[in-house]
Amino acid sequence: MSKNLVIVESPTKAKTITKFLDKNYKIMSSYGHLRDLPERDLGVNIKKNFEPKYVVAADKKQLVNDLKKAAAKSAMVYFATDEDREGEAISWHLLTLLTDNKTKLQYKRIVFHEITKNAILAALKNPRDLNQNLVNAQQARRILDRLVGYKLSPFLWKKVAKGLSAGRVQSVAVRLIVEREREIKKFKSEEYWALKAIFNSQGQEFKSTLYKIDDKKLDKLAIKTKKEIEQIINQLNGAEYRVAAITKKQTLKNPYAPFTTSSLQQEAHNKLGFSAKQTMYIAQALYEGVKIGQEQTGLITYMRTDSLNLAESFIEAARHWIKNELGDKYLPLSGLKYKTKTKSAQEAHEAIRPTEVNRSPHKLRDYLDDKQFKLYDLIWSRALACQIKPAIIDNTSLDIQAKNYIFRATGSVIKFDGPLRVYGKNIKDNILPELKKDEPVDLIKLEPKQSFTEPLPRYNDASLVKKLEELGIGRPSTYAPIISTIQQRNYIKREQGKFVPQDISFVVTDLLTEHFPKIVDYQFTADMEDELDQIAQGKKEWVPLLKEFYDPFNNNLEKKYMEINKKDLINEKTDERCEKCGQSMVIKTSRYGKFLACTGFPNCRNTKQINEDGVKKESPYGGSPEGREPEMTDLKCEKCGAKMLIRQGKFGKFYACSAFPKCRNTKALDQDTGVVCPQCGHGKIVAKKTKSRKTFYACDQYPNCKFALWSRPTGEKCEKCGSLMVNAGKGEAKCSNKECK
Repeated sequence: MSKNLVIVESPTKAKTITKFLDKNYKIMSSYGHLRDLPERDLGVNIKKNFEPKYVVAADKKQLVNDLKKAAAKSAMVYFATDEDREGEAISWHLLTLLTDNKTKLQYKRIVFHEITKNAILAALKNPRDLNQNLVNAQQARRILDRLVGYKLSPFLWKKVAKGLSAGRVQSVAVRLIVEREREIKKFKSEEYWALKAIFNSQGQEFKSTLYKIDDKKLDKLAIKTKKEIEQIINQLNGAEYRVAAITKKQTLKNPYAPFTTSSLQQEAHNKLGFSAKQTMYIAQALYEGVKIGQEQTGLITYMRTDSLNLAESFIEAARHWIKNELGDKYLPLSGLKYKTKTKSAQEAHEAIRPTEVNRSPHKLRDYLDDKQFKLYDLIWSRALACQIKPAIIDNTSLDIQAKNYIFRATGSVIKFDGPLRVYGKNIKDNILPELKKDEPVDLIKLEPKQSFTEPLPRYNDASLVKKLEELGIGRPSTYAPIISTIQQRNYIKREQGKFVPQDISFVVTDLLTEHFPKIVDYQFTADMEDELDQIAQGKKEWVPLLKEFYDPFNNNLEKKYMEINKKDLINEKTDERCEKCGQSMVIKTSRYGKFLACTGFPNCRNTKQINEDGVKKESPYGGSPEGREPEMTDLKCEKCGAKMLIRQGKFGKFYACSAFPKCRNTKALDQDTGVVCPQCGHGKIVAKKTKSRKTFYACDQYPNCKFALWSRPTGEKCEKCGSLMVNAGKGEAKCSNKECK
């Protein structure tokens, strides 16, 4: 009897599902997308209704053949990829690849929010057809991004610097970071003062702050100088302090909503220090399956979602846990539901939650690594807390008057902790003494405090994701890749967790803002996301959308090729003269920063570095074409004995002799992966480059050991054959042994 074939996109997912199904099912993985637009060609036939030209990746051809053979032998093929646009597109590509004139494929599409046995069995009982609207929305997004990137990036290479890239969403993200940096640089700090008072009553000390003068509430900048604060203190000398007013108010603190992708990324960054990319990588592992004793199962629901919906079964299970573990006083009359504000959210999807309520974090401590445990604890706690009654907090404010000055003290007491028992900020009781109106209090001391206004902080992972979501730019699956891309392209650097724009990002942002305003316009980009959502909902056709965007974009691009001069963009005139040839020096901007360069190039290649303050400095190792400071090493040149430097070149860092130009010896800078060579047992696997600049991974004991791989090893070993596992993209891994499936 023929088996049924289930195809998923992840090998980890396949491994988990295999545990749930009997021998009548064969589970295989596509390892992500099997085909995509070609790397070295536009791959879009603009004249033929933007028809995409999809190609199978070279390293996936054998896998396609294996899937075809398995499909041909199967009674039914189930496409079980993720339930979003990307997952739907992968299933559609699979169907196209596995169907030919000879084969009439019997197939069904199944979807599930969590990878558990019950969810998989329920999905098999309730299959559906492929959703072509979701496929079209994914194709439209992919083609849009290709048109912008493939057309605009070469323009930047020619007019600004080689190696740059532009993107429909990434360029908007860079603009946000650049504009925030300009706000910070323009910001002028202002001095202001506050006056604190420490009082005593009934043996209890409490703090307060000057709140009003002459019944006028003070704003932050009301007291600007030390002289003003000293005048106030002098006027308060010998004053009597009495209670002018007592206000008590009870407030409810509602539980937080369950996590969406963006709120999880923000909270994981704020509470755990995780980057957006790191959060998604860990969440993917929790979703796809973790081995708990002898059981392999998914611990959380699908982590790419903007829905706040929760399954009724989960709400009931959560209520049962709350009643048993915390008691009836924590349980609302009915389950709490949260309405998603995002227009594009699909309520059929769920928020991020644990798949099993009773699988509390402390029970899984021995099965998860430290980061997995912390993220799971965050998700589990938030999901349980969202079904608990609000916290009750008693807030008290005391107004203490002396002459025409009023100081305010505030205190709070948690009467009922509610969701704070499980999740939330630690709110400490701040209890004020029980006082009556007109009762005197003793002043212990007055404390003037000088402060200065500060600019808005630079963006970090959490604040950038929040801003993108507020503007309606990008979707749950795109936030982490956007941040990774603009770092890889050297537009920004991460310093102390904050995003710092590099010099080149200012040049590119200004160029795009002036000459391609729609590409970096916040509203236009958000509107485009809404239109893609309409395609996904079947309310809009995708080809007219592409045409409407492309025609004016391409016409403008051709026009700008003729109008814009590279020198006007990246050259800034100076009064500096080249000491080597006497010609004028200009400030140039490259991907790696600003530097002084002689206008006599290429006859004169003199360059000088520029500090962040704009001050020129000589490089002790001679100028480099892009003004980058090399790093000194302890290695010696095997040709002349001089010390070797680490320089930054077009294709990355490399070793170069410090005696240049007398000695021109260079060699590749191997990057250690930290993985021990499985062949010789003592060498390390390092990243190397071929002559054509293609990266491969090989043992550093070459030529004594000739072990090598084309993909980066993860450090883990295959459970089936013991070979090294290698990176397969999208946070996935596969066995390096081609014979191992």
